[in-house]
Amino acid sequence: MFDLSVILTFFVISLLVGIVVAKRAGTSSSEFFLSGRTMPWWLLGFSMVATTFSADTPNLVTDIVRQHGMAGNWVWYPFLLTGMITVFVYAKLWRRSGVMTDVEFYEIRYSGKEAAFLRAFRALYLGVFFNIMIMASVTLAAIKIGGVMFNFNPLKSVLVAATVTVIFSTMGGLRSVLFTDFLLFIVAMIGSVTAAFFAVKHPSVGGLQNLITNAAVKEKLVFLPDFNDTDAVISLLIVPLAVQWWSVWYPGAEPGGGGYIAQRILAAKNEKHATGATLFFNIAHYAFRPWPWFIVALSSLVVFPNLQSLKSAFPHLDPSMIKNDLAYPAMLTFLPHGILGLVVASLIAAYMSTMSTHLNWGSSYVVNDFYRRFVNPSAPERQLVRIGRISTVVMMIAASSIALWLGNALRAFNILLQIGAGTGLLFLLRWFWWRINAFSEIAAMIVSFSITIYFEFIHQALGFERFEHWKQLVIGVAITTVSWVIVTLFTRPTDERTLTDFVKLINPGGPGWKKVEDRAKKNGISIESQASRPNLPMGILCMFLGCVLVYSAIFATGFWIYDKMFMAAILTGLALLVAVTLIKLWGSKNLL
Repeated sequence: MFDLSVILTFFVISLLVGIVVAKRAGTSSSEFFLSGRTMPWWLLGFSMVATTFSADTPNLVTDIVRQHGMAGNWVWYPFLLTGMITVFVYAKLWRRSGVMTDVEFYEIRYSGKEAAFLRAFRALYLGVFFNIMIMASVTLAAIKIGGVMFNFNPLKSVLVAATVTVIFSTMGGLRSVLFTDFLLFIVAMIGSVTAAFFAVKHPSVGGLQNLITNAAVKEKLVFLPDFNDTDAVISLLIVPLAVQWWSVWYPGAEPGGGGYIAQRILAAKNEKHATGATLFFNIAHYAFRPWPWFIVALSSLVVFPNLQSLKSAFPHLDPSMIKNDLAYPAMLTFLPHGILGLVVASLIAAYMSTMSTHLNWGSSYVVNDFYRRFVNPSAPERQLVRIGRISTVVMMIAASSIALWLGNALRAFNILLQIGAGTGLLFLLRWFWWRINAFSEIAAMIVSFSITIYFEFIHQALGFERFEHWKQLVIGVAITTVSWVIVTLFTRPTDERTLTDFVKLINPGGPGWKKVEDRAKKNGISIESQASRPNLPMGILCMFLGCVLVYSAIFATGFWIYDKMFMAAILTGLALLVAVTLIKLWGSKNLL
C-alpha cells in the first residue's frame, strides 16, 4: 500500500504542474511549443537529459551489457562526438535562426516547391511516423515493467501509462514539460542509484567487491572490445567511431542538432543559454547518468544468468517478451517495500519525461509545419493549440499500438539507426555548403528508408543470409551518402535570394559560402550580418576536448568502482586538466 501511495503522490504532483501552467500554455502556439523563448540554460539542460532518460534506456543498456559487456556501450558512446559539435558549433546557429521547429528551417535554407514539400513531408515523417516509432520503443519498456512489477498484461500496462502521460502532456505544453522534467530527472536519478545500491546487496551478488570478481561478470567489465575478436572490434568500436556518429540521424543525437534538442535550443533566452544547455546535457547524459544502470545490468548476470532463468522467474509473461532487456525490471522485484514505490515512480518519471517531450515535439511539427503552413494559414492561436492537443492524443494511441508488436529494446534501437543511416553528413554540411538543396534531403530520406525496408523485410525473403547490423549500417551509409551527393550535383541549387538571406541571418562563414558571398558583392547586394561568424577550428578543438573530458569521466568512474586506483586517479586528473583547458579556450562567458 505504501508503494502505491508513493506512486500516486508522484502522479498528483506531475498533474498539478500541468494544471498550473495550462492556462498560459493555451494562449499561443509559441508558448505551447517553445515557452515563449525565455528559458534558462540549466532548466533546458535538465529537460534534455531527462528526455533521454527514458524508461527504455536502462532496459537497452542492460540488453547491451548482458550481450556484449561494458564494451558494447560503444554502440552509443560515439554519439558524444555529435553532441559536442552541436555544443560548440551548431547550438548558436540554431538559436539565431529564429524558427519554431527544426523542420521550419527548410524554408529559410532552401527554396521553391521542393522546400515546401520537404517541410510538409518531414513534419509528418519525423513528427508522426518516426516519432511514433520512438515512443513505441519507450512504451515497450513500460509494458515490460508493468508485466514484471505488477503482473499487468501488455494492454493494461499501455492503458495506464498512456492515460496519465497524455493528460499531462496536453495540458501545459513545453513549459509544463520543462518544469516537470527538472523534478522527473531528480526522481529518476534517485531511483536508479537506489536500484543499483540494492542490486549489489542481493544475496546472490554479495556486495560490490564480489560482483566485480564474479566469474560471470569479470569478462564483461572491460571497456574496450577484445582486439582478438575482429567482428567485435569492427561492430562495437571502429564502425561507431569512424562512421556512425557523423552519418546516422538518431533522436537526441542528430548530427548538428535537431528534433527535441533543437526545440530546447530554440526555447533558450539567447545563444549563450542555448550553448550552455547543450553542454550540460552532454556531460550529464554520458558522464553522470549511466553507471547505476551498468551496476544493475552486471548484477543481473549473477541473478539471472540466461534467458531461461528469466522465463522461470516470470512464467506468466508472454515468451516473446523474455529478452535480455527484461533483466533490468526483473532486478527491481527484489526491492523492499517503500523503496519499490520510489524506484517504480522513478521509472514512471523517466517514461513521462520522454513521452511528454516527444508528444509535444511531434505535435509542434503537425501544427506549425503542416496544419498552419499548408492547411489553414490563418488559423487563430487557440485553434492551433487545440490541434496540437488532438495530435498528441492520436500519436499516443498509435505509439501504444505499435509497442504491442515490438520485441526488445535493442531491436528498436537498431531499426531507428538504420532508418537514419547516411543522412547525418548532409545535416552537418547543409549549414556550411551552399550547394546542398531540398532535393538532397529528399533523396537521402527516400534512399535510407528504402534500404531499411529491404534489409528488414526483403533481403532474407529472397533467400539471402541476414547481414550483421554493422554491415547493414555501413552499406546504408555508403549508398545513401553517394545518392544524395549525386542528386545535389545534378539538381538546381537553391535560389540566390534565399541563399543570401540565409547568410545574412546565420552568418555561417567558411569556404562553402564563398561563391554566394562573391556573387552577392558582384551584384551589389549587402550580406553583412549582425550575428558573429563562428570560429569553426576553435569549435572543433573544443569538441575534441569535450569528448576527452567526458570519456575520461566515464572510465574514471568505472575504475574507481573496479577498485583500480591508479587508472582512476590518472583519468580523473586528465578530466580536470581538460576541463580547465576547455574553459580557458572557449571562455566561460560563452558557456553560461
